[in-house]
Amino acid sequence: MTFQFDFARKQRTGIPEAIQCENKSDASLLNLVEVLTEKDSHPVLLTRLSERQFQLLEPTYSDRTDYESESRTAFLNGTYPPANGLVAIVAAGTSDLSVALEAERTLEFLGFQSESFIDVGVAGLSRLLNRIDEISQADAIITIAGNDAALASVLTGLVDKPVIGVPTSVGYGIATGGQVALNAMLASCAQGLTVTNIDNGFGAACATARILNAINKSTATHD
Repeated sequence: MTFQFDFARKQRTGIPEAIQCENKSDASLLNLVEVLTEKDSHPVLLTRLSERQFQLLEPTYSDRTDYESESRTAFLNGTYPPANGLVAIVAAGTSDLSVALEAERTLEFLGFQSESFIDVGVAGLSRLLNRIDEISQADAIITIAGNDAALASVLTGLVDKPVIGVPTSVGYGIATGGQVALNAMLASCAQGLTVTNIDNGFGAACATARILNAINKSTATHD
């Protein structure tokens, strides 16, 4: 089997191709990582990498990988150089932590600094209001919430920065695996809220990176 890795994607779009490991066979994953390490030593992000899959890679690639189990991500060949931009990652509850960590690790891989604010959902609104001044200092904000996902609307109405909303599959019964959170974010009347797919911390981080890359490029052009 021949793999067609898009080595030119970062030059073309500003975001390198990542490897989604979920549903890949063991043989395919091992073959792909072998090809990547043989042909090129640039950084590669592995997403949705289970601990069992990592155990397959570890004996051969332990010196080239940085694995974080809760986010299910691994850096192969390190990360990209630091880039300008601070991102606030704001999660409603600790049940949303794995998605927040996926976003955090993706931003770290791309070179962006982030600060996480966990357990500031609107069920205890004072928790969010107590941190809003710190959150507002960021250049962009990723907000992560399940259940009714009210945090995304409230937060977007309080700040003047780009907000990327990530609905999560957290919630009882009628929450239906994140469908209610997704629909609530999409139906939000908070102006300018951008929404990703359910549990897509990776996609939110990439969207945020594109925003920051555009700002950095514009700033460099006008300096």
